[in-house]
Amino acid sequence: MRQEEIWDADAAQRYDAAHAGMFDPGVVGPTVDRLAALAGGGRALELAIGTGRIAVPLAARGVPVTGIELSAAMIAELRTKVDEAHVPVVAGDMATARAPGEYTLVYLVFNTISNLLSQADQVACFRNAVRHLAAGGCFVIELWVPELPGPPPGQQVVVFTSEPGYIGLDTYDVANQQIVSHHFRFDESRRAYLSRSPHRYIWPAELDLMAELAGLELETRHADWSGAEFTGESRSHVSVYRKSTAA
Repeated sequence: MRQEEIWDADAAQRYDAAHAGMFDPGVVGPTVDRLAALAGGGRALELAIGTGRIAVPLAARGVPVTGIELSAAMIAELRTKVDEAHVPVVAGDMATARAPGEYTLVYLVFNTISNLLSQADQVACFRNAVRHLAAGGCFVIELWVPELPGPPPGQQVVVFTSEPGYIGLDTYDVANQQIVSHHFRFDESRRAYLSRSPHRYIWPAELDLMAELAGLELETRHADWSGAEFTGESRSHVSVYRKSTAA
């Protein structure tokens, strides 16, 4: 499955409703607060900007935001909210596409770096972020922590969510450190809507090594955008990597 095939017009039109919880002010607010503080009055670049869940309110806070996005359909949905003058977007892959200018903040939210399906592409994404960063700028990644120990031998499927109207399960390819997430959404009718997306999961320590290879240093890691302590029980993390002021 290619990413541009996954994020087609149908997926883009359904995206906001399908992830309504992520649009809740209690989720968006702390994210925007933290990113605005990290931008420090400078410009921000969102890799894989999608429909603008974070970019639009961040721009409304006075932070100049530019985006990179592979899916033309997702860009079209973003344009129903804000025009090019307010949030410009470069069409392209987050690992290689270049946006004009220099930024004090580059960020990736909601597990998006895992959409790159090889370690090499994920390292390239770090290096692309560094190319855009001003000296002393930071690269911020929000990412889930892979389950330990994963599925038992002989089992490839793990149900990660089961709630009214939604079932989510992952199928594992442990040898290649990949999963495919399957999202089943349904109502009182006899029909269900299925969407799928492939990911390469990344351990925090592996992420730190990618950062080091790109010339970044881990500054902070928290369990969420509000600054909760990251522990062995944390299921996700927000990691801030800093580019040297001498760069």
